Amino acid sequence: MFKTTKRTRRQGAALAAAALCLTAGMAAAQVELIYSDTVAAADPRSAVLDEGFAACLGDAFDFRPYHGATLVKQGTELTAMQRGNLDMANLAIFDFYNQVPETSILGTAYLFRDVDHMRAVYKSDVLDDLVATIEEKTNVKVLAWPYIGTRHVNIRGDRQITTPADLEGVKLRMPGGEGWQFLGEALGANPTPLAFTEVYTALQTGAIDGQDNPLPTDKSMKFYEVTDQIVLTGHRMSNNVFTVSKIKWDSLDADQQAHLQGCADEFEDNMANYVLQQEEELVSFFEGEGLKVYTPDTQAFRDHVLGVYLASKFSQDWPEGLLEKINGL
Repeated sequence: MFKTTKRTRRQGAALAAAALCLTAGMAAAQVELIYSDTVAAADPRSAVLDEGFAACLGDAFDFRPYHGATLVKQGTELTAMQRGNLDMANLAIFDFYNQVPETSILGTAYLFRDVDHMRAVYKSDVLDDLVATIEEKTNVKVLAWPYIGTRHVNIRGDRQITTPADLEGVKLRMPGGEGWQFLGEALGANPTPLAFTEVYTALQTGAIDGQDNPLPTDKSMKFYEVTDQIVLTGHRMSNNVFTVSKIKWDSLDADQQAHLQGCADEFEDNMANYVLQQEEELVSFFEGEGLKVYTPDTQAFRDHVLGVYLASKFSQDWPEGLLEKINGL
């Protein structure tokens, strides 16, 4: 039998202390990532992030997501990252407009022919200069461009919407911000700024006549319960800007940066696959819920809306030649 002595006890204690220090050191080395977005925690898209992205990051990162704008108010995430109060966010392109007016081109309705065209643009190098400008002016790192769905008009009542003229007088909820409000005007509606979390109640009470969002959002937020029709305008193939603050990014070593970027790329692909599958299935779901779902004169919408954008101040900020490069892909 092994007999303990004072010396062996001291050695054992030293080894235990060393192991404890090593464990503590490993825990301290774990990178904390505080993340915020406006999508509700119950939304299946949140699961794609919370489960897929977080699993990819592994034990090297402590990913802490806050959904439903519970941590940071919608539209203020960029400022929170710049102040060091937030590490990551899924931003809308309009969030950048005040600091980087050139980004208005990516908020233009009917900019892309279809989802394949949109994804080809973001995977090409035609946006490299614009991304560099975003990162330089805002002090955030752009990691990915996850597709979150094509936006359509969703309204109450039985008004038939065929052309932009048919939306005249319709109080269409749009997020706050000049870019979003202009989009509503370009569609022909009367845009009404309203927080995302307030849309259901506003539709229910008639404070607004409609809203625009991708089909998966219409389902997850149950907007179909308080509306009567979905007009498949397809005016914006929407993607978020998946970002990390430069403060956090610059604190990482090269291996950590590469790992975070790889997981962001995987998240972009996973989100696109999920949303595209949902979009294929949801028209029949909404029809089953009693909604009228139909396609308007999309060419009339495209011609009108693009004409409004080209005649606006927003087009004056577009980087020279970028529209032609996008159209050429």
